Amino acid sequence: MMPLVLVAVITLLASLLLPFAVKPWLVRMGVVDVPSARSSHVKVTIRGMGVAAALATAIGYGAAVLLGVVTVDRSLSAVMLGIIAACAAVGWIEDLRGMSIRGRAAAQLGIGAAGSALLIMLTGQSFWWLPLAAVAIAAYVNIANFMDGVNGISGLHGVTAGAAYAAAGLLAGQPWLTAGGVVLAMSFLGFLPWNLGRGSVFLGDVGSYLLGASVAALAVAGFLGGVYVEYVLSPILVYAADTGYTLLRRIKAGERWYASHREHVYQRLTDVGFSHLQSALTVTACTAAVIVLGFVAATAPLPIVALCVAGSLGVLVLYLASPGLIGRYRRRSKVTRLPVT
Repeated sequence: MMPLVLVAVITLLASLLLPFAVKPWLVRMGVVDVPSARSSHVKVTIRGMGVAAALATAIGYGAAVLLGVVTVDRSLSAVMLGIIAACAAVGWIEDLRGMSIRGRAAAQLGIGAAGSALLIMLTGQSFWWLPLAAVAIAAYVNIANFMDGVNGISGLHGVTAGAAYAAAGLLAGQPWLTAGGVVLAMSFLGFLPWNLGRGSVFLGDVGSYLLGASVAALAVAGFLGGVYVEYVLSPILVYAADTGYTLLRRIKAGERWYASHREHVYQRLTDVGFSHLQSALTVTACTAAVIVLGFVAATAPLPIVALCVAGSLGVLVLYLASPGLIGRYRRRSKVTRLPVT
């Protein structure tokens, strides 16, 4: 356990301290975030701090190997780190000079396919899983990017998902999953003070791609490695539900679903009066609730499983409906407070 604690401390310190060196470099390069139709912020802000989180992630994986946390399954960790690094590199190119939609999609699918093929070979699974695994990695990279729209949300998601996968690794006896989860959690925990402070900075595409690839690589490798599917899926359900629901709403409304927008549930929460942090905490609380229910369902008898599934669906439905419910409540409250003339 002590080596794992050391990995956590090393990764956290790297994530906290590296921005001191990275931030001036980003300023010199002019890597800034200009508010757009998809943004929930209103001023130009430094982005690209995901570079620091990426370096902390690489340091964390290296520490896990050197300190013996990961021994037998080093190849799995190496492949996951390769997926993460490649996706972060694509995000960095996007931050610097932009990429076409087709170019991004091709790169993400290519990384997903190559990484999944290696994971399938290492776990001895059927190559029938390759298309699903490749699409899952590419899709979640984009989901994490879409969901990175308010301060704190990505950092909290990294911490929550990382903690879940670390716990899953302990319960399933998979040290590589535990180590990967710890590295993910600590890399994004160290980013939070920078993102939530007065001189806040953003992850940029390099950071959101890093987050999506980190979560997706752990999920896909865990699934292929025989970890309970409830452990694998529960950390991603709220993000996936928000993105899928928003996509369907836009298609139904006849809007260009691929165009920039700010109609995600977490963004609409800010429209009804939530602060960035309140919106991020709402997403995190729902994610944590679904994780707990998923972990209980993994080994529970069938009646408990049914209750956990119903509870998870209830959390997701309540989350998706929350902007409308809160908006109506606040409008009614304003009406009841109007003075009688």
